[in-house]
Amino acid sequence: MLALLLVLIPLAQSPSDLLARGMRRFEAGKIEDSVKDFDRVAELDPSAAPYLWQRGIALYYLGRFKDCKTQFESHRRVNADDVENAAWHYLCTARAESPAKARQQLIPIAGDPRPPMMTVHALFAGRATQEDVLKNAHDDNARFFAYLYIGLYWEANGHAAKAEPWLKRAADASNGQDYMGAVARVHWARLKR
Repeated sequence: MLALLLVLIPLAQSPSDLLARGMRRFEAGKIEDSVKDFDRVAELDPSAAPYLWQRGIALYYLGRFKDCKTQFESHRRVNADDVENAAWHYLCTARAESPAKARQQLIPIAGDPRPPMMTVHALFAGRATQEDVLKNAHDDNARFFAYLYIGLYWEANGHAAKAEPWLKRAADASNGQDYMGAVARVHWARLKR
């Protein structure tokens, strides 16, 4: 009887266990399940909610663009100088409203030190070109992010044909990357379908 109860009662999981499982589920393409894990993290530890940028990205892939936008607005309070946060906020706003509204609402960033992130921000703001982003991507890590955000930018602005080669390059260059590598691979897998 005890063995049956142990099977029926789910094991308690810590927020960090749920976060890790949510990330693994996202990488496996189980995006709805990953959002459930991220939501559970926020339920167990409400102070963690603004830090769940992974949740915002997963919401994007579920088409929950307004929720995605809200997540990145919340994340701004705890990570004010992250270009990726501004970029995902842009992507969600472009889908929920329009690219023009996304540009108007682009979160300002004072100084993300990672190359080529400030140039990525300038691209999203309309003050730089993809060539400028590539000029500031001097190593494999920076090139991965350049490819990913150039592709996402073109896609959000309705230029799928321009986006596709960059998104493929990002997926091809994603080995050795953490969650963002999984994002590139998941994105590319969804495009191929």
